[in-house]
Amino acid sequence: QVQLVESGGGVVQAGDSLRLSCAASGRTFSSYAMGWFRQAPGKEREFVAGISWSGNTTYYGSSVKGRFTCSRDNAKNTVYLQMNSLKPEDTAVYSCAARFDRRHDLTRSILYYLQQAEYNYWGQGTQVTVSS
Repeated sequence: QVQLVESGGGVVQAGDSLRLSCAASGRTFSSYAMGWFRQAPGKEREFVAGISWSGNTTYYGSSVKGRFTCSRDNAKNTVYLQMNSLKPEDTAVYSCAARFDRRHDLTRSILYYLQQAEYNYWGQGTQVTVSS
C-alpha cells in the first residue's frame, strides 16, 4: 500500500512559480513510476508530467513543456513538480499518481505514463489557482 500526499498548491498570479510536492509512504517508492495529472472544472483529467522510477526519464504534456519540470528524490520518497511561468489556464487540481514498474531494464515511452487506468495509487490533489 502506498499513500500519496500532495502539497504546495496555492493562489498565484500569472507569470509566478510554484513547486508542488508529492510525498509517498512505504519503502518501495523507487519501484514506482510517477505521474502528475491535473483536472480543471468541467474538463477531463489531463496528463502533466511523468517520471521514471530512477528519475532519468521524464515526459511532459504539450501545454506545459518548457515551463514545468518534474523530478524525484527516492531517498525522501518525494516527487516534485516545478511550475514556472504559470498561466491562468494552468488553474486546476493537481494530483500525483504511482504506477508499479517491475521492469527497471526498460525505458518506457510517454504512452506508459498516459495510461491513467494503470496507475495503482492516487493522491487527493492540491489546488493551483492562477489569476490574470
